[in-house]
Amino acid sequence: MTDTKKGFPENFLWGGATAANQLEGAFDADGKGLSSADMVAYVPKAERSNDHAIEITSERIGQILSGEFKARFPKREGVDFYHRYKEDIALFAEMGFKVFRLSINWARIFPNGDDAEPNEAGLQFYDNVFDELHKYGIEPLVTLAHYETPLGLTQKYNGWASREVISCFTRYAETVFRRYQGKVKYWITFNEINMMTLSPFTGGGVVIDRAENKLQTIYQALHHQFVASALATKLLHEIIPGSQMGCMLARMESYANTCNPEDVRLNQHENQMNLYFTDVHARGEYPKYMDRYFAENNVVLHKEPGDDEILKLHTVDYVAFSYYMTLTVSASPEGERAQGNLFGGVKNPYLKASEWGWQIDPVGLRIMLNTMYDRYQKPLFIVENGLGAYDKVEADGSIHDSYRIDYLRQHIAQMKEAILDGVELIGYTSWGPIDLVSMSTSEMSKRYGFIYVDLDDDGNGTLNRSKKDSFHWYKKVIASNGAEL
Repeated sequence: MTDTKKGFPENFLWGGATAANQLEGAFDADGKGLSSADMVAYVPKAERSNDHAIEITSERIGQILSGEFKARFPKREGVDFYHRYKEDIALFAEMGFKVFRLSINWARIFPNGDDAEPNEAGLQFYDNVFDELHKYGIEPLVTLAHYETPLGLTQKYNGWASREVISCFTRYAETVFRRYQGKVKYWITFNEINMMTLSPFTGGGVVIDRAENKLQTIYQALHHQFVASALATKLLHEIIPGSQMGCMLARMESYANTCNPEDVRLNQHENQMNLYFTDVHARGEYPKYMDRYFAENNVVLHKEPGDDEILKLHTVDYVAFSYYMTLTVSASPEGERAQGNLFGGVKNPYLKASEWGWQIDPVGLRIMLNTMYDRYQKPLFIVENGLGAYDKVEADGSIHDSYRIDYLRQHIAQMKEAILDGVELIGYTSWGPIDLVSMSTSEMSKRYGFIYVDLDDDGNGTLNRSKKDSFHWYKKVIASNGAEL
């Protein structure tokens, strides 16, 4: 039950969230194959065309594999969780984590994605991690695909553009479900599945310059992921009774810039295009509003007999999402633009912004939670939220990140309000409880963690861990179940 004074239920899952490619390092250790994320090198900001990753082309893959690109820019290495997981999990336990979100790197288990047999060393690594988590009473929350498509599937099939990858994914899913059935209860199929529309290579290992019709390829690849997700959900429920499967969306709640009906209609459209993904996962069918979009953009989905039934019969148990900011949309091209983690919009004059230009909107989180729960009536799980910022290390080694504490405090307060509104919220995992390399740029200077990692953008540093002020603050938040903010 929810305490009407505290807001958070007694069994609320507090913790932190990570991704294998940003955390583990050891990208070629113990039989691991290359993945899509291993193609994202650190590129200095002055040499980037924008703040997002360069879309990977066939030419770029060739440059990276030949060493031509790597000679100019250092490769993604993570923060060496692969060798330091015991130290890191002990720190998570000291904060009082109830849950730790991590991803399994598919290419650690099936190096090429379609191998006949799994890589035992990769399976054993995650066995060791899960055992260490359970030693401290921490529940694993596992993402099957967090921007990690084995590069072998890109080279052979162009990733999720091919239906062949569905069977590769379900074999991988079944393998890990059977291996970890006594160790993992909470799962997610695809991280921020809507990334496919923004960066097909990141979202699904699809090299878009190989496609004749870009939108057709993107939405066909998404259909393959939807079917694979439903099939994985079916397998999970058969193999691990009582387990739960979630979908995961980069949720971008948007506002109309004015009460001009043109702005209001555009805002409605933007929200629909974002919620389309969770509509399929949670409702089990394609929403009717997509019919017009597909028709006007010459998208004709190729479905196999039974696909629609699979989607309908095997919907997710809960809806998970990331939340960092809201967008404001205008039908007018005029107005100052705002930056975002995945999307952009016009600047909202009522909101402050982070050092990266992301507009900070705690109340938007409450609005979004109410909207999502009203729409799906399924449990919700915030699996990413946090503030990326530059952190200064003082002479004595301390890091006073009051700005991060303020950000998190305001968002957690709005979570509490949403729960009191009647929203069924089961957990919160802040993004990057330990500093990670950036997904889109592989830089380290944009930090989210409660735990500082001594590593710079060029890969220099000791990798030593140290506690920021926010570490001690979050420990009190968890100990008080959200009462002390």
